[in-house]
Amino acid sequence: MWSGRQGRLRPVGCVVEELRCRRREREAALRKARREQQLVSKRLLRDDVLEEVEGGCVAKILGEAEIQQFLRLAQRGTEEKERERALVSLRRGLQHPETQQTFIWLEGSIRTLVGLLTSSQALLQLEAARCLHELSHSEQSAVAEACLPATSYLLTYLSGHSSDFIELCLYTLGNLIVESEAVRRQLLPQGIVPALAACIQSPHLTVLEALGYALSQLLQAKEAPEMIIPSVLGSILPQHILRLLQPGPKLNLGVAVEFAWCLHYIICSQVNNALLIYHGGLSTLGLLLLDMAAAVQRTEDAGLELLACPVLRCLSNLLTEAAVEVGGGPNQLDDERVVAALFILLQFFLQKQPSLLPEGLWLLNNLTANSSSFCTSLLSMDLIEPLLQLLPVSNVVSVLVLTVLCNVAEKGPAYCQHLWPGPLLPCLMGMLASSDTEGVGQSLELLQLLFLYRPEVSFGPGTPVLRPLVSPWPLSFPSYLQSLLWAWQAYVDSRSEIPASCWEGTLLNRGGLTCKAVGIKCWVTGTQVLSPFLSCPQAVEAFLQQSGLQVLEKHQEEAQLQDRVHALQKTALHR
Repeated sequence: MWSGRQGRLRPVGCVVEELRCRRREREAALRKARREQQLVSKRLLRDDVLEEVEGGCVAKILGEAEIQQFLRLAQRGTEEKERERALVSLRRGLQHPETQQTFIWLEGSIRTLVGLLTSSQALLQLEAARCLHELSHSEQSAVAEACLPATSYLLTYLSGHSSDFIELCLYTLGNLIVESEAVRRQLLPQGIVPALAACIQSPHLTVLEALGYALSQLLQAKEAPEMIIPSVLGSILPQHILRLLQPGPKLNLGVAVEFAWCLHYIICSQVNNALLIYHGGLSTLGLLLLDMAAAVQRTEDAGLELLACPVLRCLSNLLTEAAVEVGGGPNQLDDERVVAALFILLQFFLQKQPSLLPEGLWLLNNLTANSSSFCTSLLSMDLIEPLLQLLPVSNVVSVLVLTVLCNVAEKGPAYCQHLWPGPLLPCLMGMLASSDTEGVGQSLELLQLLFLYRPEVSFGPGTPVLRPLVSPWPLSFPSYLQSLLWAWQAYVDSRSEIPASCWEGTLLNRGGLTCKAVGIKCWVTGTQVLSPFLSCPQAVEAFLQQSGLQVLEKHQEEAQLQDRVHALQKTALHR
């Protein structure tokens, strides 16, 4: 991977670009894995009051004869109460997988249940819908496909007036959607997307939460990017989803959680994220992040972790879009407030939900990857040390922390100057001593960036010629001489061939500073002078003093790390 003459590294720009490309490749693989993580699940909506009333009755497995009897009573009973009780008994029996299997294989059972679903009597209709809901919750795809004749009616009833009935239909549809591709193939031409879009303006929070669930189930389908999400983006749904995620007194946690996951699946499809950014997706999510941080500070954090995960993922993935110009424009993010809010949430996750730390750090990585302003905010608010405190949490967390620090370091010498000195080197030495290959590799990359982007004083036209010193050890050594030494080292490093004869002298120590006395013949005047200077930059010197090379030797035989170890050794030794 590394090339060049013995003793010389490739140009800094090439090295940094290679480190950046390698890191971006890993991040792309991680993004793909994260996109493929689905939350396939089913919801069972049961009336708590009914459960309490029926609490004394133990639901039992029903045989064919009992199922037929209940269906017959429900269909032809002489009294409405009798018909309703028959459906209640059938519903309770359908809570058992054995009864469900018997029911779907019984001839005419689904047809009879669909007939009761279309009944003009509201109570019978509701109980029939509850029976279908129990069937939709089955883990067997055959049961879901048996319910196909009911889907068109369930869609039709979404435009009804009873919020309870609409909620039940939405949860039933959501369960059926996720289980069977055959169900989705039937629902799409039947107009499920327009039907769901019509529900999003409902004033009922229970309906909105159920709608978010059903929509999220639909968006997780493997065919969603081609067949579903374009229709969703072409409807009124995106604008209303963002509206329901806007912070304020009307924000409902349950509704926001469901629609944040919907937004996550839309963004992960990468069908048209520019449209979401145009509609203010970044600014809405950024404000929601600030609102969550404020809630943590007010200790109003009940259920906050449920919302934090999809919101952080949405922001992270939107920031990878080419259309995003971080740090400017009405639809962009305000750097300092977002960084401060993110660190408040990271502290909250550390205490209460450590599993969410990678989500927050992934966002911080994407914020700092292409933005100097976010890196500046990180430094100006003294957040490097709190970041380093997360290193021991887990291997995943430590790699993400180091990746963020690499983002900062690759912005150039001024940023590296703020990273060094400080607690960074002891932390990196600790990481290098670990057995986590990925963490060690990321530590090596960070050290390489720090060594390459060292603070330097360049020599250019008009620079005064060095004069022989009256005394090799002036009284102002710590200030005057050190700057002179750095200047000379920068000059020597900048030449394609060293134009001076150099030889090492003895190790000297003055004012607590150890350096090498090197005699240099000035190439301009031909005058020999004694000019002590540090033979390696401050970062390298500190690394060597802490036995850095010995630590590196541990990883020389690891195939994944050999190139990086060799490159760092060359940098540290100037060979």
